Amino acid sequence: MTVRHATATGFIAILLWSTLVGLLRGVTDAFGAVGGAAMVYSFSALLLLFIVGLPPLSAFPRRYLLWGSLLFVSYEICLSLSIGFAHSGAQAIEVSMLNYLWPSLTLLFAVLAERKRPSWLMVAGMLISLTGVGKVLGGASGLSLPHMAASLAANPLSYGLAFSGAVIWSLYCVITKKIANGSNGITLFFILTAVTLWLKFLFSATPAFQISVKALVDLALVSAAMGLGYAAWNIGILHGNVTLLASASYFTPVLSALFAAALLEAAPGFAFWGGALMVCAGSLLCWYATRSPTR
Repeated sequence: MTVRHATATGFIAILLWSTLVGLLRGVTDAFGAVGGAAMVYSFSALLLLFIVGLPPLSAFPRRYLLWGSLLFVSYEICLSLSIGFAHSGAQAIEVSMLNYLWPSLTLLFAVLAERKRPSWLMVAGMLISLTGVGKVLGGASGLSLPHMAASLAANPLSYGLAFSGAVIWSLYCVITKKIANGSNGITLFFILTAVTLWLKFLFSATPAFQISVKALVDLALVSAAMGLGYAAWNIGILHGNVTLLASASYFTPVLSALFAAALLEAAPGFAFWGGALMVCAGSLLCWYATRSPTR
């Protein structure tokens, strides 16, 4: 595969991931937050078994198996349930913006892991991203502390899971890069995520499934988008232009919001889009800070 084709495959992964919020919300509306997420990860795991396969456990470093499994499963549960427990489609889109703090946090944690001091550009990027999230939470009022507090108080579980997920995924990216030794445990991690969610489903009071053609279509699409997205991204970063893909991935918050708004028939206001662009801009500034000569 040529570099151009591999890079294009990586771009496809970004587009597929951008549809997850809208499609996952449609599935959880029909099957519940826990049941819907369990079904999605089960089908995605089956898809990855055929596409990526499952190497023997002996092929993985033990530390990677332990920490990679723990962090990956924790993140995926936080992500899926934060969207599933949102009170509405519009709130699910807002919640997803908290999750997209992970690019900036990953770069910050990577610098701290090297025992270096973050540059002023990185600090500025983090502040811009956080301000963008504040504008999103403020709703039509924009950057308003009372409205931000009201949004968080309305559904602390969903927003808390989203922010926790952003922190966990950032740690996963930094830690597994150091201990994975080139291993790819994505199929195993998806299986563990599905098993964990089904266990939670069995021991929780869950609503009855509302099966419909739309729900089944959403389930098939989000499972394919999640499984194929990870497989395509793996090809892109192994054989494509990593710098170009990394730059493009920082625009995922806006793409995700666009897809989610269309799929969920929600109409975020001007303040939301301004905040989403600030999240992207802050991530790009953090990325640029890691590439500057002073770093």
